Amino acid sequence: MSSSVSPLAPKSFEELPQIEGVNFATASAGIKYKGRTDVLLAIMQEGTTVAGVFTKSKCSSAPVDWCKQRIGNGKASALLVNSGNANAFTGKKGAAAVELSADIVAKALGCPEDEVFLASTGVIGEPLPAEKFSGVIDALKDAQGTASWLEAAKAIMTTDTFPKVSSASIDLDGQTVTINGIAKGAGMIAPDMATMLSFIYTDVPVAAPVLQAVLSGQVDGSFNAITVDSDTSTSDTVLLFATGAAASRGVEPINAETDPRIVVVRAALADVMVDLAHQIVRDGEGARKFVEVSVEGAESDGSARKIAMAIANSPLVKTAVAGEDANWGRVVMAVGKAGEPADRDRLAIWFGDVRVAVDGERDPDYSEAAASAVMKEEEIRLRVDLGLGLGTATVWTCDLTKEYVAINGDYRS
Repeated sequence: MSSSVSPLAPKSFEELPQIEGVNFATASAGIKYKGRTDVLLAIMQEGTTVAGVFTKSKCSSAPVDWCKQRIGNGKASALLVNSGNANAFTGKKGAAAVELSADIVAKALGCPEDEVFLASTGVIGEPLPAEKFSGVIDALKDAQGTASWLEAAKAIMTTDTFPKVSSASIDLDGQTVTINGIAKGAGMIAPDMATMLSFIYTDVPVAAPVLQAVLSGQVDGSFNAITVDSDTSTSDTVLLFATGAAASRGVEPINAETDPRIVVVRAALADVMVDLAHQIVRDGEGARKFVEVSVEGAESDGSARKIAMAIANSPLVKTAVAGEDANWGRVVMAVGKAGEPADRDRLAIWFGDVRVAVDGERDPDYSEAAASAVMKEEEIRLRVDLGLGLGTATVWTCDLTKEYVAINGDYRS
């Protein structure tokens, strides 16, 4: 955790409503630092269903492998998360560590090991001292329900400067139901499925296959549409849990994707996931600017997305933003290198509402003062029109500052 909070952080943090059927507790196990909260345990009521999306990295962590092998069961009793150590690239020791972690939780709670989900974040390559969980598991069990959502989010932070929480409430069958989410992430952010870590809960009774379909359908427009530094983590994990507790209040179970109520659930989930994704970008390591990159007029949505990501991931674009330099030539460069269909002479570019380039050259009404004024804002929109078709995409990123280099130059120390 950084000692200074990102200037893009929320001005205040809401206290999320409770979700019946899940209880949190946090502890300090000394995984990397002494006296720092670094473990989160969530206990879910019987019948909780789970869905997950995980990193596509070919060097995925041991906890990711553990969860991927068990997500198909669709049942969850507990979630154990630690910060300070990613348990990634740890070989047989990593596999043994996740087995020990799950065994410790399962024995303490009296639940099946296959219903214990695990996630770790922190340094890659260091063996995880899972035996340390034994020293805090009883206290965690006894303290269930004492940690708030905000405290849960703080427990999973690494280089994050603020906890990330979000909530949405909707009406189903005449009852108010809730979706709450927490996330962590500030660097090594270019998700290829999800984000660094995010855990989302709802009290809506949803069958596991439906839950999985709903979650998988929302990642592309949220966690897969952000980038801080173009690097995909070994540990990216999103887990969505449905406790089903609202069934006791008369909410009928959602057992099929054709259930019309799934539309409002999907929309609320999207709101929470996009909000969490934006917060991750706003906490990008060293970030001072929040940048939205919109591409339109592409031959396809997929083509627009690749071009948008080429712009958002360009160190030259990101450093120009950091320097408040309206250097639209770097946007042209990024479009040209993306490998997607583009016509130089049809290209138009906007910084905010200021069109800086059109028809393959500088806008005849270009104003350096107006463009520079846009670049001084904390939130900046870069828009590109390729003039080729109907394809569109929007992604979010941040600037690249000296602080990013400083943070990552010292990360393991």
